[in-house]
Amino acid sequence: MKLGLDVFLETEYKRFHGQKIGLLTNMTGVNHALKPSIDLFANHPEINIVALYAPEHGIRGDAKEGESVQSSVDPYSGLPVHSLYGDSKKPTKEMLRDVDVVVFDLQDIGSRYYTFIYTMAYMMEACNEHGKEFIVLDRPNPIGGLKMEGNLVEDECRSFVGLLPIPNRHGLTVGELAVVFKNEFGYSCSLTVIPMEDWSREMYFDETGLFWVPPSPNAPSLDMAMLYPGTCLLEGTNVSEGRGTTKPFEMIGAPFIDGYTLTNAFNKLHLPGVVARPTSFKPTYQKYKNEVCSGIQLHVTDRHTLHAVEMAIKLIDLIAKTYPDHFSFLEHSSGRFMFDLLAGTKSLKENVTGGKKISPFLKQCQIESAAFKRKVEPYLLY
Repeated sequence: MKLGLDVFLETEYKRFHGQKIGLLTNMTGVNHALKPSIDLFANHPEINIVALYAPEHGIRGDAKEGESVQSSVDPYSGLPVHSLYGDSKKPTKEMLRDVDVVVFDLQDIGSRYYTFIYTMAYMMEACNEHGKEFIVLDRPNPIGGLKMEGNLVEDECRSFVGLLPIPNRHGLTVGELAVVFKNEFGYSCSLTVIPMEDWSREMYFDETGLFWVPPSPNAPSLDMAMLYPGTCLLEGTNVSEGRGTTKPFEMIGAPFIDGYTLTNAFNKLHLPGVVARPTSFKPTYQKYKNEVCSGIQLHVTDRHTLHAVEMAIKLIDLIAKTYPDHFSFLEHSSGRFMFDLLAGTKSLKENVTGGKKISPFLKQCQIESAAFKRKVEPYLLY
């Protein structure tokens, strides 16, 4: 298969001859041989690249989640780097002053919490406001393009981890998302998507022949990416989602949890595609730094039957009901609950803590994700 980057460098770049190009990318912007798009653009005799734009984690991926990224000069290319995860998440007029075209080349992870896609939305909005053309070099959805899971983000719970009403697992490529953003959500701009060749919706990342480059320090593997649409919800609780371990979003635990008890209770749910084993870990940072946490490691047994969102909601509900005196939701610095922002709704938290059954919420998830699937069908590129 060929990435949008490959197609662009073969022929499509000629359409933009003589124009000044800005590149929104990071360490995931590589070709099949792991050569960075920054280098490929900078060394190309007919591409005039004049600026770089950095999303969360920075242009080289050395910033932790939520850590502010500063504008700088890239030491390898010598190009100015404008941060889109610092003082401003939306490009300013000054940031776009010297460019005619902005090219987007980032590997998404397939879940709505990942901020790269909202950086793309803000760039689209800014390009429209300042008369710049926007090009997306398409890349695979690493967890496939067939399945969509979860509810849609409600207006009162929008944030930079859920800016738009899309499901937890959105099932789209970044190119398809850009078309949806423009046509359904008002992020208008002069948009060109350079599609991939020979990618099909049923493909997972390990079936593409590409190397996995972690999109962030806590996205080390495809197993993590498959679980992440669900287990990311644990960020909004006082249970560790495994940050600070070698298996983030696969290891789940806390000092107040008994790993054997939780393992037995979880496995009795007989959830498809996943099994738990008891484990202990000591996070090197984030929640419970240097404290021993007991809990579970989730192992994917069948990625085709796994429903990560439903699995994680049932896991959270199980922990909340097993440890009612210890489990809690974390309040966001804005005064809102982080769990609500990740869940895209206040109702899930209220169901878990209110002793209600979560089955109606899960049914609503199916209805909303099915509606989203119908809405975006006209925009699918593959």
